[in-house]
Amino acid sequence: MAMKLTLLLFASYLLLTTSAASLVSSKETLLEPSLYASSPVPPKTLPPPPPVAKPPTPTPPVAKPPTTTPPVAKPPTATPPVAKPPTATPPVAKPPTAAPPTPPRNTKECYPPCVVRCKNHSRQNVCLRACVTCCDRCKCVPPGQSGNREVCGPCYVNMKTHGGRPKCP
Repeated sequence: MAMKLTLLLFASYLLLTTSAASLVSSKETLLEPSLYASSPVPPKTLPPPPPVAKPPTPTPPVAKPPTTTPPVAKPPTATPPVAKPPTATPPVAKPPTAAPPTPPRNTKECYPPCVVRCKNHSRQNVCLRACVTCCDRCKCVPPGQSGNREVCGPCYVNMKTHGGRPKCP
């Protein structure tokens, strides 16, 4: 901060000294002819500036009309369809997953699982309000107090606030 103040003062000092010096020198040049010459000095006339030649105006490029080529119709090729014999695929056994919780049907049924979900949240009222809204729309509340959002599917995972952040806790 002190460096800026010093720099500002130095710049002000230079500005004042140069303006004062230019005023003194301009007064001396005005006074010199009257002190030494007995007759008035005719003012110097400058020659008129040379006329400025205008640059030639560029000619606009001539646009060629687009050429259209007629569409070429290809003759249809007749190939007989090849029938593939059906292949038997063995059934794929899926690994056992935790069964999703039973979907609640109304707000009264959404409240108890949301209380469990928001138990450790720092702002429980805000969490409960968002959880009940998500439960009401998606008919699901993930198990546990955090995480496991993918259990309820894309409805629960993709719901966003107006700010673009995830809505559902």
